[in-house]
Amino acid sequence: MSNLINQHWHWQACQDYSYLACKLLSAWQHGFFTQKFYPRTPEELTSILQPDTTAYRVQQVHGNLVLTPREIIDLVKQPNCHNSFAEADAVISDRPQQSVWVASADCTPILIGDVVTRQVCAIHAGWRGTAQKIVPKAIARFLSCGSQKQNLRVAIGPAISGEVYQVDESVASKVGQSIILDAQSKTDSEILTELKQLPNTPILNDALPEKARLNVSRINQIQLEQLGISSEHIAIAPYCTFQQSHLFFSYRRTGEKKVQWSGIIAQ
Repeated sequence: MSNLINQHWHWQACQDYSYLACKLLSAWQHGFFTQKFYPRTPEELTSILQPDTTAYRVQQVHGNLVLTPREIIDLVKQPNCHNSFAEADAVISDRPQQSVWVASADCTPILIGDVVTRQVCAIHAGWRGTAQKIVPKAIARFLSCGSQKQNLRVAIGPAISGEVYQVDESVASKVGQSIILDAQSKTDSEILTELKQLPNTPILNDALPEKARLNVSRINQIQLEQLGISSEHIAIAPYCTFQQSHLFFSYRRTGEKKVQWSGIIAQ
């Protein structure tokens, strides 16, 4: 593990266990929790980070909708809503002392904070949400609230790593289109070739035909950099949910619908 990775990430002791924290987000109470905390809910985990704050989460649907707590409340109150939680894949704070959360078990959890406005966001970015540019949509919401890009800090948490995440080439191409110029006019093969030529490529070859290995976290990092977010303000956790079974649940590994939660508290 490089010194740079060590500088960004550390384990925070909590009772008998530890959760992962990122120094880019040291201004906020936050955490990427492990399987050891299952089945505690965000409401319970919030008390670990900062008691007396309200937790907000959504029913994740692998889309690109970003909601504020107020929007969540309004949607749940609608007569045609039959769920306890609004359907979305990211929550962005709209006032202080709000705790925003997402769940993941291979998909990429992302926490973002603005060092000036103190606004925060929690994002669930699977390959589908990444293909639909959920992170750029979250950044757009920050900017609409007065944020400046240079003030944003981004922590990309533990997810399945590209070296073991096997997908169809069509899936890799669909996700890759989100960072390729004029992608709609190019074939899947052309898109994959361009992706493989990128520095620290998000696409690796697979031994099976019509398969590829996809690094979703890296795609999200490139999306952020293409928006003008400095690479110095983005950190990717050096942990793989699939490979490190002692720390994380992995749906790809076990097929179980168990999750680890990631959350951050607005100031």
